[in-house]
Amino acid sequence: ILFCATSLVPSPQLAEAAESWYLALLGFAEHFRTSSPPKIRLCVHCLQAVFPFKPPQRIEARTHLQLGSVLYHHTKNSEQARSHLEKAWLISQQIQQFEDVKFEAASLLSELYCQENSVDAAKPLLRKAIQISQQTPYWHCRLLFQLAQLHTLEKDLVSACDLLGVGAEYARVVGSEYTRALFLLSKGMLLLMERKLQEVHPLLTLCGQIVENWQGNPIQKESLRVFFLVLQVTHYLDAGQVKSVKPCLKQLQQCIQTISTLHDDEILPSNPADLFHWLPKEHMCVLVYLVTVMHSMQAGYLEKAQKYTDKALMQLEKLKMLDCSPILSSFQVILLEHIIMCRLVTGHKATALQEISQVCQLCQQSPRLFSNHAAQLHTLLGLYCVSVNCMDNAEAQFTTALRLTNHQELWAFIVTNLASVYIREGNRHQELYSLLERINPDHSFPVSSHCLRAAAFYVRGLFSFFQGRYNEAKRFLRETLKMSNAEDLNRLTACSLVLLGHIFYVLGNHRESNNMVVPAMQLASKIPDMSVQLWSSALLRDLNKACGNAMDAHEAAQMHQNFSQQLLQDHIEACSLPEHNLITWTDGPPPVQFQAQNGPNTSLASLL
Repeated sequence: ILFCATSLVPSPQLAEAAESWYLALLGFAEHFRTSSPPKIRLCVHCLQAVFPFKPPQRIEARTHLQLGSVLYHHTKNSEQARSHLEKAWLISQQIQQFEDVKFEAASLLSELYCQENSVDAAKPLLRKAIQISQQTPYWHCRLLFQLAQLHTLEKDLVSACDLLGVGAEYARVVGSEYTRALFLLSKGMLLLMERKLQEVHPLLTLCGQIVENWQGNPIQKESLRVFFLVLQVTHYLDAGQVKSVKPCLKQLQQCIQTISTLHDDEILPSNPADLFHWLPKEHMCVLVYLVTVMHSMQAGYLEKAQKYTDKALMQLEKLKMLDCSPILSSFQVILLEHIIMCRLVTGHKATALQEISQVCQLCQQSPRLFSNHAAQLHTLLGLYCVSVNCMDNAEAQFTTALRLTNHQELWAFIVTNLASVYIREGNRHQELYSLLERINPDHSFPVSSHCLRAAAFYVRGLFSFFQGRYNEAKRFLRETLKMSNAEDLNRLTACSLVLLGHIFYVLGNHRESNNMVVPAMQLASKIPDMSVQLWSSALLRDLNKACGNAMDAHEAAQMHQNFSQQLLQDHIEACSLPEHNLITWTDGPPPVQFQAQNGPNTSLASLL
C-alpha cells in the first residue's frame, strides 16, 4: 500500500479557519518532528498545548490523530498513543466530510491493537471503517487490504481471500483496473499458499489479461507484471518444474531490468483508488534475486545460486540501513535457508552451520518470523546432522520439524530425508516402511511436486539397493532419471547415475557401471556436489582397478583422497564450532548461548 508520510501541517481549508495560536503550535511541533535528530518530546508538548485552548472538533480530532501517530511511530508509549487514536476515531465519526482523519485514525489504531495482540479489537474496528468508507475509494481499498492482511497473519486465508475478492469487485466498479489486479494477484498468492490450484489457474489467466490490457503509469504496470510473474515462477518451483519455469523466470528478470531503468513518476493517478503500489522497486529487485536463487538451487546450479545470494544480501544490507520493513528480514531468512542447503551440498558444512546460527539470531528478533520458519530451521539442522553423520540428532531434528509444519511440500521433503536416515541406520525397518508408504511415488503421492516425487523414487531405489534387490532398485532409479531429466534436476540425476553405477559394479557389469559413473562425476563436478564426487571417484578407482587401468585408477584414487581430505577437514571444523551444539535443540526458541558472535570468514561475512 502507498503510505504518504504524515505531516503535521494542516490542510488549506483547516488553515483558513484556524487561529494563529494553533498554526504557531503546529509549526513548532512540525519543526521539532522534522529536526535531525527528531525532538519528539518537544513535538508532543507543542501538540498537547492545543487542548487547553478548547479548539473546534476538527482541530481536536486532528491533534489527537497527530499525537497518536507521533507516539506510535517514535516512542514506546503505546498506552497514550492508543488513547489519542481512540479519541481521534470517536470524535471524527461525528464530523461530516472528515474522511482523511477518520480513516487514518482507524487504520493506525487497528495496527496498534495488533501490535498489542488485541486482534479481537482490531477486526470490528476495521469492519466498521470499511462499512462507512464506501464513498471514499482510496480508504475503502486500503482498509480492505489491511483487514485481509490481518486475517492472513492469523492464517485465516479463507476470510482473507473473501475480502480480496470484495476489493477486486469494488475496484472494478469504481473503474480501477490497476487496483483490481492488485486485489486479484493478492488473492492468487493466498490461493497458491492454500494449494487451491483449480482456482489459481483461471484467476492467474484473468490477471494476465488485465495486466497486459491496462494502460497507465509504466512503473505501476511493470510492478503488476513482476507480481504476476513471481506468482507464476513460485507456482512452477513449488511443483518442482525447474525446466518448465525457465521462460517465466527469464521474463521476470527482463521485467525487473526494465523497472530499474524507469524513473519514478511523481504525477499522482487521477483515480484515488489507484494510489497503491505492491512493493518498492528495491524490494522487487531483491525478490527477483531470491526466486532466481530458489531456481538455481533446485536445478543444481549452486555457483549461480551463490552469486545471486551475494548480490541479494548486499542489496538487503543497504536497504536495512534505511528501512526496517519486516519483509526484508523474511527475504534474508529465505535466502540464507537456500544458501545453507547449497553449502551442505558443496562441502562447506562449517559455513552452513554458522549461517544456520544467523537464521536463529534473525528469528530471535521477531516471534512471527520464528513461528513461520521454525520447521525450516529444524529441517536445516537435520540436513546438517546427516552431513556430519549424527543420525540420532538428525532424526530428532526432522521429527521436530514434522511436528511444527502444516506445509505439505515441506512435510514431504522432511519425510523423504528422514527415510534416508532410517535407511542409513539399517535397523529401523518398521518406521522406514511406515514412512515409505506415506510417500509412495507409484500411487497417491501426497503432493504435486515433480521434484519431490522424483526424490521419492530415488529413496525407494536406495532402500532396494541396501536390501540387495538390485532389479527393483534399477526400476526406481530409472524412474528418477526419467523425471529428473525431464525437468533438469541435476542433483537427482547425478545421485541416480552414481547409484546405478554402483549397482552395475556390484553385479559385475563394469562397462555399464562406467557408463553411469563417468557422467555422474561430470555432472557432480559441474554442480558441484562434493558427496557425489567422493562416491564417484571411489567407484572410478575400483572400476579402473578391476579393468586393469592402473593410471586411471591412480588418478581416481588421488581425486578420492583429495575429496576425502577436504570433507574431513570441513567436518572437524564444523564439529568444533560452538554452534554445533545447536543439533541438540529441539524445543522452544533457539538457545542463545550456542550462537557465536562473529559470522563465517567468507565473502558473506561483511554482508550479514
